[in-house]
Amino acid sequence: MSVSGPDPEALVGGRLLAEITNRIVALMREHYGRGPIKAKTYVLDNLIVCVLSNGFTAIERTMVEGGEPNRVLDMRRDFQRMMKERYSSMIEQLTGRKVLAFLSQAHIEPDLTIEMFLMDGPVPGFGALELVDPAGPEDPGPAS
Repeated sequence: MSVSGPDPEALVGGRLLAEITNRIVALMREHYGRGPIKAKTYVLDNLIVCVLSNGFTAIERTMVEGGEPNRVLDMRRDFQRMMKERYSSMIEQLTGRKVLAFLSQAHIEPDLTIEMFLMDGPVPGFGALELVDPAGPEDPGPAS
């Protein structure tokens, strides 16, 4: 890994998944004071999804137990909005693709956070099958 980060060509398959996961967890740890207990990243074609479990801080858990789960969710949404550029830049650096959309959702029970990135094209090495009906729904087919 160079000072500016890994070469996108060098990170493929499981190495890319691990690096994305590690970087997301590191950013959360840096800004929340702790990271999730469990984290896993999935890539399919042009979609990257990070599932993070058990990441609420002690203060957030206390607020949830005190009947204020919406305040925790609001704060998490605000934080993710502020971090959008940083997260997107990191994903772009690792994949060599542009992030078109970043979506983030926290969930109280179970304690989950989902980070999703829609890329401008497929991430190399992670494909998908796209079904397209060339005839369309209105085309009755050949006339007899």
